[in-house]
Parts: sequence; C-alpha cells; structure tokens
Amino acid sequence: MRSTLDTIAAIGLAIGGAFGLAGTFVASDALRETVWTIDGVGIVVAAALLTMKYQRLGNDLVAAGFLTFLAGESLLLAGNAAGLQASVPSYAGGIALWAAGLTMVSAQATFALWMRLTALIAALLFTVSVMMILWGAPLLPTSAPLPAIGYPFLVLTFIGWIWTLLKSER
Repeated sequence: MRSTLDTIAAIGLAIGGAFGLAGTFVASDALRETVWTIDGVGIVVAAALLTMKYQRLGNDLVAAGFLTFLAGESLLLAGNAAGLQASVPSYAGGIALWAAGLTMVSAQATFALWMRLTALIAALLFTVSVMMILWGAPLLPTSAPLPAIGYPFLVLTFIGWIWTLLKSER
C-alpha cells in the first residue's frame, strides 16, 4: 500500500518537473521567477520526504543524495527573485549540488537502471555547465545547449522516481 507521504513526494516531483521545464520557456522575468519558485518548493518538499523515506529504509547513501539535492534546490530557490543574470552564482552552486545528489542517489541499485542512467547523464551535463560557468562562460539558467539539455534528463529521472513511489508495493 502506498503511503500518503509517497503520494505527496510524487506530487512535489511532478510539480517540480512540470513547472521547472515551463519556466525555461517563459519570456516574462516575473512569471519565470514565480514558476521556478513553485517548482523549487515542490522539489524541496519531495526531496525532504524522500530523504526521510530512504533513511528509514536504511539506504543512507540514497537518503544523503536526496538531502544533497534538496540543498542544491534551496540555493536555486534563493536566486530566483534576483533574475537570470544575478542568480548565476547561486545557480552554479545549486546545479553542482544537484549533480552530486543525483550521482549519490544513482550509485546504488535502488532505482531501475534507466532512472540511474538519466540521473547520471543529467549530473554530467550539470557538472560541465558548472565548470563552464566557473571558467567564465556567460551561461544563464536558460542557456542552450548547456545547461538546458540537462533538464529533460532530470525530468525523466523525476518521472522514474514518481513511478517508483506510486507503483503498488508487492
């Protein structure tokens, strides 16, 4: 039987994935900041619940990965109101922590292989984006191809996590 907390975590991931992707296509700064704030809150709630779930299950590395991801998302949330250009420092820190968290969650066979692979691809793309920002490339959170190409892999990972949370326990 699925727990209420699993359902809430799945909803948080769904909100995060949908609003996060939507925000990359919004032209209005105020609307993008609002959409990304909703996205960030959903992800923070989901990551907090997933941290607790996997820690209770004794899977400390996965739990620590979700906690690290939560820390990264918190940095992203902090930069939202500053606008795209001013948010770059917190953005770089946030996606660096996303990459670390995704790698930690995927290091063990807790999730299906395809989910772990999409997470690792996203982590690699975010790591390259961070390095480019640190080395002076003028990347914004909406820049293409990097970091934008990492978002679909992140959302695919979220879909896998949602599926895992919502499938019936056997």
